[in-house]
Amino acid sequence: MNLILLDPSEVKGAYAYLTDTRRITHLREVHRACVGDYYTVGLQGGKMGKAQLTELHETQATFTLENLNELPPPPLPVHLVLALPRPRMLARTLEHVTALGVKNITLLHSKRVEKSYWQSPELRTEKIHHHLVLGLEQARDTQLPNVALCKGFRPFLEEQLPELLKDRRGLVAHPGMPNACPRNIDGNVLLFVGPEGGFIPWEVEKLLEAGCEGMHLGPRILRVETAVTALLSRLF
Repeated sequence: MNLILLDPSEVKGAYAYLTDTRRITHLREVHRACVGDYYTVGLQGGKMGKAQLTELHETQATFTLENLNELPPPPLPVHLVLALPRPRMLARTLEHVTALGVKNITLLHSKRVEKSYWQSPELRTEKIHHHLVLGLEQARDTQLPNVALCKGFRPFLEEQLPELLKDRRGLVAHPGMPNACPRNIDGNVLLFVGPEGGFIPWEVEKLLEAGCEGMHLGPRILRVETAVTALLSRLF
C-alpha cells in the first residue's frame, strides 16, 4: 500500500477516519505505524498529499490532512477491451492495468470465453472496485478506471465499436499477425486482447474489417495478465 486512498465519505474537514480491517492491519503489521508518522494519502477522484497519523486503535485510524495539492500521474491514452479471463486471472489483470494507468476497460465476451465466467463473484461491483483500489494504492493514483461489461461480441461490434474507433487507433493483439506491436505510439488507442487461446478467426476478421490493425508480441504464447502488461509497456 504505497498510497492510502481515501473515500470522500472518510474525510471530515481536516481529518480522515479509516475503519476497515484491511488498511488498519496493513498499517499495523506492514508499516509498523506509530502515532506521529506521515503517510502519502489521496482523495479518490482528487489530489494527493501528506497526512499525519494522530490516532491508531484496533478498529480505527485517524489522520490529520495537510495540503492535498499533488496531481495523480497522467493516465494512459488507451481503452482496453479485454476478453473476459478466468476469475483469478481477472483479479490480477485488473490490478496490473490499473497500476499502469488504464482508465477505460471493457470486459468482453467472445467464443472462447467460458460462459460460467460471467457468473463469477469477481464480477460483482464491490469485487471489481476492490481490485481497482489495490491497483491505485500500488501506483499512487487516485482516479478509478471505468469498467464496462459486454456479454455479446456481435452487439459490441455493431453498436459500440464504430463510436470507439472514431478517435482511436484500433489494435488487435493476436498470435500470427504479420506486424509486430508498435512502440511508443502517439494518440489514443483501442486495444483488444483475446482470451486464452485467442480470438477465433471470425472475430479477428470482423475486428480487422471494422478498421482495427492486427499485431503480435512475438512467437511466445503468454498468459493474459503477462500479455496485457507487455503490450502496454511496449505501446506507451
